Amino acid sequence: MLVDSHCHLQDKRFDRDRQAALERAREAGLRAFVVVGTDVESSRRAVALADEQPDVYAVVGVHPHEAAKVNGRTLQALRQLADSPKVVAIGETGLDYYRKLSPPEDQKRLFRRLLELAGERRRPVVIHSRQADGETFDILAAFAAQMLPGWPKDRPLGVMHCFAGDLMLALRYVQLGFLISVPATCTYPKTDRICAVAAGLPLRWMTVETDAPLLPPQSHRGKRNEPAYLTETVERIAALRGQTYLGVASGTALAAAWLFGLGDIGDVGEEEYLEGQRVP
Repeated sequence: MLVDSHCHLQDKRFDRDRQAALERAREAGLRAFVVVGTDVESSRRAVALADEQPDVYAVVGVHPHEAAKVNGRTLQALRQLADSPKVVAIGETGLDYYRKLSPPEDQKRLFRRLLELAGERRRPVVIHSRQADGETFDILAAFAAQMLPGWPKDRPLGVMHCFAGDLMLALRYVQLGFLISVPATCTYPKTDRICAVAAGLPLRWMTVETDAPLLPPQSHRGKRNEPAYLTETVERIAALRGQTYLGVASGTALAAAWLFGLGDIGDVGEEEYLEGQRVP
């Protein structure tokens, strides 16, 4: 059992073979796909795809790169999309100071507004953070302090998408109530930080993702990524942890189901469940 906790199957790069890509992933063992928006149009496409496919779920938001373009109409459209039955989170949102395609102040303003929307709708948030660890953490710590008293019991606040920090930062986010999503970068050479996170973090707090069509695993570098390739990431994590593939697949799928409220991804046998909860 596998869940791709973050992909962009609505992207135009899948227009020619989207259904075939879904079938390849299902044959590889994927039970659910969380399709994430980066602006209003891609969010609409994510919702439409989720409405068409029983195992696809949508996340609606605006990437920090697009923050300078956001206006009142943008936010109103996202509020309406957030009420769609298969929308399971708000995002991706956050801060990206690597390219700074939008000014930092615009990024922070949008970030806080989408956190407010998540709070209003009691939805978890999908967080993008690149070269902005300090400010991202401070904003999310304030969000957690405000939200946790009224947050649904035993539900995470969100997930750190495509995590690139170290294990200490990951554990600090866990303390706030956030899961950590491990991408295929753990299959690349010389990626000690994410490998340490993948090896040391309890599976209860870990999801896996492809970020397809971006960030393919090592064996597919230079090509379009797709959800079927998630198996390579899970194999790598299992090797790093000294656990079975089945245990890591089941453990991360359960974490994604817990985060997004996916109650119908399939049953897990007792053996797989126990293996998925085992500490390496």
